[in-house]
Amino acid sequence: MKKIYLQDVTLRDGMHAIKHQYSKEKIKEIAIALDKAGIDAIEISHGDGLAGGSFNYGFGKHTDWEWLEGIREELTHAKLTTLVLPGIATIHDLKKARDLGVESVRIATHCTEADISPQHIAAAKDLGMDVGGFLMMAHMSSPSDLAQQAKIMEDAGADCVYVTDSAGALLMDGVRDRINAFKDVLHADTEIGIHCHHNLSLGVANTVVALQCGANRLDASLAGMGAGAGNAPLEVLVAVLNKMGAEHNADVYKLMDAADDLVRPLQERPVRVDRETLSLGYAGVYSSFLLHSERAAQKYGLDTRAILEELGKRNMVGGQEDMIVDVALDMLNRK
Repeated sequence: MKKIYLQDVTLRDGMHAIKHQYSKEKIKEIAIALDKAGIDAIEISHGDGLAGGSFNYGFGKHTDWEWLEGIREELTHAKLTTLVLPGIATIHDLKKARDLGVESVRIATHCTEADISPQHIAAAKDLGMDVGGFLMMAHMSSPSDLAQQAKIMEDAGADCVYVTDSAGALLMDGVRDRINAFKDVLHADTEIGIHCHHNLSLGVANTVVALQCGANRLDASLAGMGAGAGNAPLEVLVAVLNKMGAEHNADVYKLMDAADDLVRPLQERPVRVDRETLSLGYAGVYSSFLLHSERAAQKYGLDTRAILEELGKRNMVGGQEDMIVDVALDMLNRK
């Protein structure tokens, strides 16, 4: 088993839980706490990646550049990392992030659209960055088809490719099959990553299954901070890894303190499995659709769960947030 590489997403995926409203001061405070706790990589950007602040996705309290500025100088162990969605962020944005000290980037696409990633992956490699391919909504693609998409990212130069369960919809066998399919087609020196959401309460279990099958880059967040029911909670994952005797750099008590003292007080809507977030995983819907769907339900007098179920039936994916209101209006007209 390769040594575990823990990547925290509290300051990127966690943006969704508070409508991208982290203050600069809180970003720095949490980043420093994660670094002191021995986390290997800290991802910072708008929840939808660099340049994600928009009418469609929601505007952040600050720009990505303001959030990133001055963070690299505070880190003694962790790599400063960010996320790029081709079609939203440009290579110019990537260069600007590199100038602010970002050393590693994940290039994220829908699970069937890896062919839009090579230009960004190549540009990041040219900048000397560590590069991960990030295949979102992985439950919507079969293991063999997802592995072929991973191969596209590897061929473009990705150092690691992730199975990304954006909906928190995968069961443990689904994770196992996808990691094994990756191993069948990727080179032995290409690392495999896992990113799990907790909508079916399987975030930690699925991450451990991926680890046991050969993944070594594990995503998680403090107090599970993230879209929907959140991500695999970092402090819980590290406690489990300790009980497994797994090799890693993290200090579980420092992570517990950061989760309770720094992150949970920020959660206006508790990040937990409840009837709405459970519906995300049950219907296989993109986790960041939650707050958009709740607003539409409140405005039009509908049940959030019904909207999420309809989104699932329509196989809607990240980037279609602006269509949630249209779906709600269709439902209203059918009543």
